[in-house]
Amino acid sequence: MQQSNKRIYLFEVDFFRIVFILGVLANHTTTLVTHKISTHSMPYEILMATHISLHFTRMGFMFVTGLVLFMNNYFKPMQILKFWKKRYLGVLIPYLSWTAILTGAENHSSLGDFLENWAHLSVYADNYYMYYILVTMQLYLIFPLIVWLFKRFLSYHHMIVVISAVVQLGMLVFIKYQLPNIGTSGWPYLLKNYGFNVFVYQFYFIMGGYAAIHYQEFVVFIRKWHIWFGISSLVFACGTVLLYFYNVHVLNLTLNKAEEVHQPFIFIYDVVIIGYIVWLGLRYADLRKNYLPKWITNFVAIGAKISFGIYLSQTLPLALMFVLLSSLPSGNGWVLLVMLPFIYIITALMGYALSYFFYKVPPFGFLIGRPQHIRKVVRT
Repeated sequence: MQQSNKRIYLFEVDFFRIVFILGVLANHTTTLVTHKISTHSMPYEILMATHISLHFTRMGFMFVTGLVLFMNNYFKPMQILKFWKKRYLGVLIPYLSWTAILTGAENHSSLGDFLENWAHLSVYADNYYMYYILVTMQLYLIFPLIVWLFKRFLSYHHMIVVISAVVQLGMLVFIKYQLPNIGTSGWPYLLKNYGFNVFVYQFYFIMGGYAAIHYQEFVVFIRKWHIWFGISSLVFACGTVLLYFYNVHVLNLTLNKAEEVHQPFIFIYDVVIIGYIVWLGLRYADLRKNYLPKWITNFVAIGAKISFGIYLSQTLPLALMFVLLSSLPSGNGWVLLVMLPFIYIITALMGYALSYFFYKVPPFGFLIGRPQHIRKVVRT
């Protein structure tokens, strides 16, 4: 097990970050396009059946969050209050700023109406894909306890991961097959809206922590079995199409439930494809210095730095693309289906460029959690 306090820069982590955040944008862009296609058309059915295969990106982003948090905090004495102060200031300032901006873009009858809606969005995170920030803040709260768990049971890290996986699978079976038959209207918010609850994603954070602690062993394992991860990823990705039709035509689930990420099959798919992407990241790290063009490595390095900002600001490029697509004539399902890769590329580039602008131009860095520090010029 790695015990050194010396931090080594891992270029594969940059790759993980940019791949997963661009994957999140691909997921949301596809959702955007489906809203512009007739629900009774073949293009709509094709998109809905294949869309679920993109859902691994959310879990991948959470795996990377756990990985980075553990790498930065596990191998040194943890000052809990200092950790909370740093993390909550780092996330709350951009989060509250964006909830204010997005709320302000809506129509309001008065300042009081705006403040009420802003407070609601900030507390409940129930719009504009802000749920991930709410989940992250919950993770920060319990993170010291997770670190304690791994340090307390030093000889049982494998068992912690196994138990976490079993709990995760059992939870997903309950959510899919039992929860729809239970009345939840009186439940607390984070239980009723389980997609906003950190415990529904606990395995990915735990797995990220395990990977960070045992990174060398983890890398050896991934390199050894990468072909298996790749083949399994392809098989399970195709299986998500069958899962969709099973959900809709056998279980008679609503489209929202059929497309939901919280399913046992999706859990297994997430694990294998995250493993394969980890291998791709390792290959990127192997090749970046001598075999990859400089513009690619720069794109990845900068994208990793602004990935949180891309997530926060994604509503703006998505909204702009929605307006642009609204100018197309109706009955254009096949056209939109063919155009989807180009629509995604344009949306992703807009999101990247916007966050890069915030990153480089003061004082907007605070919007992406990277505030620029103004240096005083000393005259001689």
